[in-house]
This record gives sequence, C-alpha cells and structure tokens, in this order.
Amino acid sequence: MTSSSVVCKPPVRRVAIFGGTHGNELSGVFLVKHWQENGAEIQRTGMEVKPFLTNPRAVKKCTRYIDCDLNRVFDSDNLGRPVVEDIPYEVRRAQEINHIFGPKGSDDAYDLIFDLHNTTSNMGGTLILENSRDDFTIQMLHYIKNALAPEGCPVLLIEHPSLKYATTRSVAKHPVGVEVGPQPQGVVRADILDKMRKIVKHGLDFVQLFNEGKEFPPCTIEVFKIMEKVDYPRNKNDEVIAIIHPKLQDQDWQPLNNGDPLFLTLDGEVIAYKENSTVYPTFINEAAYYEKKQAFVKTVKIKLTAKHIRSLALDQSTS
Repeated sequence: MTSSSVVCKPPVRRVAIFGGTHGNELSGVFLVKHWQENGAEIQRTGMEVKPFLTNPRAVKKCTRYIDCDLNRVFDSDNLGRPVVEDIPYEVRRAQEINHIFGPKGSDDAYDLIFDLHNTTSNMGGTLILENSRDDFTIQMLHYIKNALAPEGCPVLLIEHPSLKYATTRSVAKHPVGVEVGPQPQGVVRADILDKMRKIVKHGLDFVQLFNEGKEFPPCTIEVFKIMEKVDYPRNKNDEVIAIIHPKLQDQDWQPLNNGDPLFLTLDGEVIAYKENSTVYPTFINEAAYYEKKQAFVKTVKIKLTAKHIRSLALDQSTS
C-alpha cells in the first residue's frame, strides 16, 4: 500500500452528542444530562465534544414530540421557514439546532454528530448510516463493530431516494444514528443504556486515533440497506386488522423468506410473506411507527468498502 493511495481527510475537531430528539427515548436523555454535569468520560484530546438535549420540551413531558417529529424536519423548506407565531415547536427548534451546529451542508457545520435513540424493537445496538460513500464514517463504524465483537452491531443504511428522511443529525458533515433496543418508551434499562454508552465511547476513541494520525487501511462492512416500509393490513376504515405474527416478533435482522408468517388476524388467519427474494426485517412492531403506518422495514444485505484514510493534520504538522 503506497502513501499515494491514502485519502487524507480533515481532522474532526467538533463533535456533538444529541439526546432527547424523541423525548421518551430515555437512554440518550439520561446520558446527555449526565455528561452535561460530568463530561470527563466523553472528552478527548484535540477535539470539542458537546452533549446536547435536542427536544427539551418533549423530554419534560416524556413524549416523542410536541407538535411534529423533530427527526423529520431538517429539510431546506423547514429550516428556511419564516418564524411566525404558529410555527410548530419542533420546526423552530430545528432552526435553532441548525444555527448552533450547522448550517447544514456548510463548511461551518459540526464535523460529527452522534444522535442517540431507543427503539421498542429488538434491534440491539444498531448504527444508522446516511451516506454509502462517506469513507470516514464507514471506517468509524467498522472500528466500533470490531471493538464490540463478538457482540453484534448491525448497520442500517437509510440511503434511499424516497425513504431517506431529514434527520436531526444531518446538520453535521458526518451524521451517525445510534439506535438501541428493545426498550419501552419512557423507560430506562441499564443494559440498553450501557450498550449505547459503549458505542459512543468507541466512536470517540476512533476520532481521537484518527486525529492523532493513525492510518486506517481499506475496510469492508456488511450493512442492511433499507428498501421498503411495510404497513399493517387494514380495513376500509383504515384500521389495523392484523398484528405482527409471533414468529416474526423480535426477529429483527433475521432472514425472511417466501411463506414465512408476517401477520396474524384476530380470527386466527396467518398472512405470509409472498416474495421470492430474502429480506431482513427491522424496526419490527416499533411503537412509534404505528402513527407512521409502518409495521416493519425490509432491508437487504450489501457490502460497503471504505478507502484507506488518515488525517490531514499529520501533513499540516510536518509542513
């Protein structure tokens, strides 16, 4: 491997850790509040790490949101919307967050944001990737996965022409979602909080190593790419008429094949998966997604490769 094949990236100097984007997902809320009081655990040499509570009003009420989902309004229309009296609280809050940590898409935006979430689904410690061509982030996820091994750490790629959404963390140059479950809404489980804490620790360790000049050779990771959202069966009144089948419940990331059961009606009828391609469902029976008409999402397994990278800081320090 010659040095000419190394891709030099700018050092990562400003990092934020978001908690409370959804006010009833309490692992991130508890961790961010703790780190705001005692941040020694998350500080690393050569960079600023800022813990930040993104939706304080929803946190206070222990609800997902006040007016609308904060994790869906970081698009240009909402970020540029005039601030009038009846503007939804989360849209106004998104503009404030964009002002502090952005502007989104600019050179002034924060380098990296970890956005901490919980799910009621049995997803374990999942990392959410937004860009399949982001070498730095793919390298970091590869590092985190190796650090947590043999415990699994699935990566969900939400890059999709119609299914990708404008997340809170998308303000940063490198956005990373941390989705840990299963945990009920409004509840804190010690094991789930610990899993989230370790993911953040390993992510920050990677950034410090990168900034110090460590080279990361080409790597490949397996990811689950989002393909389709699947709704519950409904009647003519748009009411749900079948629930997740027991054999699908809690089987996030497991293969789903033609003929496998998906739903069960209250009359006992089984509704099966009827496609020849194998998919890997996740966000199965997520409580927050009933309102979004989503029983689970289908994903497919793909591999992503990141280039050999190191920090530009090394060149600058020797020039």
